[in-house]
Amino acid sequence: MKKPELLVTPQSVEHIKALIQAGADAFLIGEQQFGLRLAGEFTIEQVKEATKLIHDAGKKVYVAMNAIYHNDRVDGLAPYMQKLAEIGVDAIVFGDPAVIIAKREAGIEIPLHWNPETIATNWFQANYWGKRGATRAILARELGIDEIVEIKENAEVEIEVQVHGMTCMFQSKRPLLGHYFLYEGKAMEVENRKEARNMFLHDKERNSKYPIYEDLNGTHIYSPNDMCIIDELDELFEADIDTFKIEGVLQTEDYAVTVTECYRKAIDAYADSQDTYFDIKEELLAKIEEIQPELRPLDTGFFFKETVY
Repeated sequence: MKKPELLVTPQSVEHIKALIQAGADAFLIGEQQFGLRLAGEFTIEQVKEATKLIHDAGKKVYVAMNAIYHNDRVDGLAPYMQKLAEIGVDAIVFGDPAVIIAKREAGIEIPLHWNPETIATNWFQANYWGKRGATRAILARELGIDEIVEIKENAEVEIEVQVHGMTCMFQSKRPLLGHYFLYEGKAMEVENRKEARNMFLHDKERNSKYPIYEDLNGTHIYSPNDMCIIDELDELFEADIDTFKIEGVLQTEDYAVTVTECYRKAIDAYADSQDTYFDIKEELLAKIEEIQPELRPLDTGFFFKETVY
């Protein structure tokens, strides 16, 4: 079998070194003005440093340009991509067609990975963007396993699926939620408001805490649980999904390293034999459960349940 690529989201150049040792195959990095919900901030000089480190290890580096661009940011797209081309990154992750247009007009040759978050839900879309330069589609987190398999069977591009970590439920361009709920003083309240990356919306009725990530791109609310399907990967293996992504946003560096090690073992075990994977998968899940923050229970996301709107 062809092993799926193991993609991670590092927080720093030093973190990349540890994740390489943990078995990561590819790294998604970038900076707020161009990319959404990044685990760490990488300036263009740090992208250059990280790319050399990653390429020296025989791995790949992708740069996030999946922000929602208003007019005042469009002029910066081509110059940024030109620098990325000079550095030699392996792909750009995009959601806005403005990236394609700016790339084409500037004559820049970098592969594209299409990531529109919640709307990547069928193979027609994936193939549409494939005909316009994308080599990969990053599927919505709200899809069930049957939908994912069907898309992969009909897609003409690579397919990437998140297998672990937080899931974004909501985005606004404004830092509005903290202000709103403090003003209302109702069922939800903001904790640790002074630390923008450590805020929670607390739903007392459901006893859930929703992390809020506020940055240059506005307000992002995450699910109260972390997705984890390390013991349910066999259908993704059988479907030949191209990339498994571990989302490390708002997690510690050590947590991301341990989780990466576990998924590396799972992938290698299945490549050895299905029985090897089935023999160790519960042990790998238990190892992740040991380090899982108490506030963030593990679940399987929408892989095995219907999305209800």
